[in-house]
Amino acid sequence: MPLLPNSSHHVLVLNCGSSSLKFAIIDANSANEIISGLAERLGSDTPSIKYKYQGKKTVLDLASGQAHAKAIDTLVNLVKDHNLADNLIAVGHRVVHGGEHFTKSVLIDQSVIDGITQSATLAPLHGKANLLGIEAAKASFKGLPQIAVFDTAFHQSMDKVAYLYALPYKLYTQHGVRRYGFHGTSHYYVATQTAELLNKPLAHSNFISAHLGNGCSVCAIKNGKSVDTSMGLTPLEGLIMGTRSGDIDPGLFNFLTTQLDYTAKQIDDLLNKDSGLLGISELSNDCRTIEEAALAGNERANLALDMFCYRLAKQIAAFMVPLQRLDALIFTGGIGENSDLIRSKVIKQLAFLGLDCDIQANLDARFGSQGIISSENANTTAVVMPTNEEWVIAQDAANIAQEQ
Repeated sequence: MPLLPNSSHHVLVLNCGSSSLKFAIIDANSANEIISGLAERLGSDTPSIKYKYQGKKTVLDLASGQAHAKAIDTLVNLVKDHNLADNLIAVGHRVVHGGEHFTKSVLIDQSVIDGITQSATLAPLHGKANLLGIEAAKASFKGLPQIAVFDTAFHQSMDKVAYLYALPYKLYTQHGVRRYGFHGTSHYYVATQTAELLNKPLAHSNFISAHLGNGCSVCAIKNGKSVDTSMGLTPLEGLIMGTRSGDIDPGLFNFLTTQLDYTAKQIDDLLNKDSGLLGISELSNDCRTIEEAALAGNERANLALDMFCYRLAKQIAAFMVPLQRLDALIFTGGIGENSDLIRSKVIKQLAFLGLDCDIQANLDARFGSQGIISSENANTTAVVMPTNEEWVIAQDAANIAQEQ
């Protein structure tokens, strides 16, 4: 639905993590950020808020142990101090897991909170943080519509052959054990922008979108809809990531518990916090640090990059099964948008799909730039498209708010 012209559409967008709160006030019409910032290390001894307003960056220290509620209280004061409250029409919340309850963004009421609470068991760290943010925002921004925008919603168009696990069927019917996928807001946004770039109707476009950051996922988009994605029940499945292992043999659990006396929590920490690029390189989860080490001759850094690119290329190739035809391969996210090295390595391994990289275009498409990076000889287009999940959240929130 188009937004109403000539009226304010400023939306406060909140993205609550387990120990962080990312926020921004965004004009839903123009994507202009009025104020943006990050509260981090919440609950620790040194929590703080960094924010940017009118080009000026400021850091505020919070008292030791302060958590999400205090961070939102501080945010409320910032909004009031800069006279930004009167133009707000809604609060948009990024909610990581919507389960099967939610196939689109919704106005938050008690039934929605109950649904998010039920889905939170599938992603406990993210779900609890999302609920904390919603409750704190409801208390602090009384009267403003609160809208939930779900990471999983875009993937609800997947068919059962794509989202079911080969487990006893009752685990799905009774407990919701299935593949849900994540990064849906990002995959949707870059697909719409790429269709516009290529002057193709989204409804007739087949894309593979690679969202690469500390968390990574690939999405097969057929005729504008998600038909498969690499993440599963949780954000752990799929690709090698910053600190997450991605796909592993489930038999590893038995080995770790019976042979090495690991507890369930130790295994969870191992796979989510100590693996991925960090685990392989034993240097960092930051791709920039690993690339620098690789260029300096560090063998483990090179191995981490090669494994990352190999698994990514293999997953992209696998998604040709549901698509059959590929109009464009899209790179997005912090790594996808900025690492020309990763992009060139992946494209080289996918030459059999008609992909070929233009070296200069690939170098130029960094640091927030969008563009086609495939060469004139390529039969398949490769694109770098910066994501903007916050704008999607703001647009959805504004559209729902104007319906009230």
